[in-house]
Amino acid sequence: MINILFSLIKGKKSIRVEMFWAFIFSLIIAVFSMVFVANFNQTYVPTIFFVATFIVSFYLLTGRVVRYLIALAEGLDIISEGNLEYRVPILREDELGRVALSINAMTERLDRQIQMERKIEKSKMELITGVSHDLRTPLTSIIGYLDLLRTSSFQDQNEYERFFQNTYSKAIHLKNLIDDLFEYTRLTSSSIKLNLKQIDVRQLLDQMIFEFEPIALENRASIDKDIGNTAVVSAIDSEKFGRAIDNLLMNALKYSIKPGTIRISMKTDEQFFYITVENEGTPITKDQEEKLFDRFYKGDHSRRSEDIQTGSGLGLPITRNIVEMHEGTVTLTHNDGVFVVMMTVPFRNSSVLSP
Repeated sequence: MINILFSLIKGKKSIRVEMFWAFIFSLIIAVFSMVFVANFNQTYVPTIFFVATFIVSFYLLTGRVVRYLIALAEGLDIISEGNLEYRVPILREDELGRVALSINAMTERLDRQIQMERKIEKSKMELITGVSHDLRTPLTSIIGYLDLLRTSSFQDQNEYERFFQNTYSKAIHLKNLIDDLFEYTRLTSSSIKLNLKQIDVRQLLDQMIFEFEPIALENRASIDKDIGNTAVVSAIDSEKFGRAIDNLLMNALKYSIKPGTIRISMKTDEQFFYITVENEGTPITKDQEEKLFDRFYKGDHSRRSEDIQTGSGLGLPITRNIVEMHEGTVTLTHNDGVFVVMMTVPFRNSSVLSP
């Protein structure tokens, strides 16, 4: 009889219905028990037997609910102690089962949030470490040269001018590092907005190449451009997008074999325009390739041109952030020393126009 009642109650999908029927069944059992005892005893014994039978029956019929509540409470205690990998068992399909699901979902969200906070904290520490290292090097050189000038530790006017020029060069380098850091921090802020205007991207790219070519020639690199003659008009932030292009060009120059050639091309289709910068450099490993867009990663010193000062390691991350703000992507492919970086950007309220 008790097993049949258990199976009936267990089949209920609501804890309220289950408790109601547990009460009814317990009451019925208690009444029958009282009637049965009353046939043999007319004193107060049947009443006591009724109460005792009701309590025992109700306890047996609701024992699973009570045990499950205890299991949920114990699970919450385990989770509250910091074990976010623990999950409470889901043994029911009623309100208690939904409570268990909610507890597990809450635990997963809390675990993800803590992991994200740890990642952010680690990122902050890496940022501080990277900034400290990059700013200390030129600052140390500046202090060293200024001390030599302060103490007149130079032999002649030529050495004086060399010390002075080196100090100025290091100061400019320090300023560029601070500018890169400021720009990266600004671009990663959620409050930054794009100043979108309809711009001929091909004309902007052509202007950037024109300004870049003397620097490339000075560093024994020639320019091979294939950007067509057709206007490519799209809504972009020309200042930021120009910064992204400049970063790609300077990165290609910095890590190109000298003498060498930097190839710049631009293609379009109905939805996107593509800007590609290709150069030949020292081959790198797969692990190095995957880190090229990481903050402060500067690659092998052996790959870098000795004629160009090392940067902040923020050029490619800044480029990626700018392109992603334009809803585009930046990809890099490397094959036996040939590096190809492609910017893929969708047209926004624009069209490809004829010249």
